Amino acid sequence: MQCPFCKAPDTRVIDSRLFEDGTQVRRRRECTRCDNRFTTYERAQLTMPYVLKRSGTLEPFDEDKLRRGIEHALFKRAVTPERVDHAIENVKRQLRATGEREVESRRIGEWVMDELRDLDHVAYVRFASIYRSFEDVNAFREEIARLEQLPTAEARRSQLSLIVGETAPAPTKPPRKPRPDRQGS
Repeated sequence: MQCPFCKAPDTRVIDSRLFEDGTQVRRRRECTRCDNRFTTYERAQLTMPYVLKRSGTLEPFDEDKLRRGIEHALFKRAVTPERVDHAIENVKRQLRATGEREVESRRIGEWVMDELRDLDHVAYVRFASIYRSFEDVNAFREEIARLEQLPTAEARRSQLSLIVGETAPAPTKPPRKPRPDRQGS
């Protein structure tokens, strides 16, 4: 890699570490000519399918548009940015896993609703009201009733996966309670 300081064509890697949950590699480099050090980040460049809109038009997938939609639904809700990033990565992973060149916007919207349902129920209903074009208060009531009937995120995670090759996370055990001291025995 070219040195950003002196433009020498050769630099050497002095340290490499995984970064961002293993999706990036952080490398410390040193120029062999001027001895300056700098950091680079390496990430796999994966092509995303095009989004087929309801109108029939195709447009490139836009992660910023996805983020804005999720953040609008989560406005003034207590959800950490890390959890939002994780939800976005989950949607992108599902999008890539289709292996298709075009994916209907309807499918992406459903994946977003699944993620929002796990993040925050109020955000889920907000997003659903716009996505499904609620006409009146009864539509809100019906969606809330449907939401209450669904299993919780914890219950879904503890279920076995029905998709071949996808593993369900191992159920977590509750923390062990400390044993009382037996000083009097």
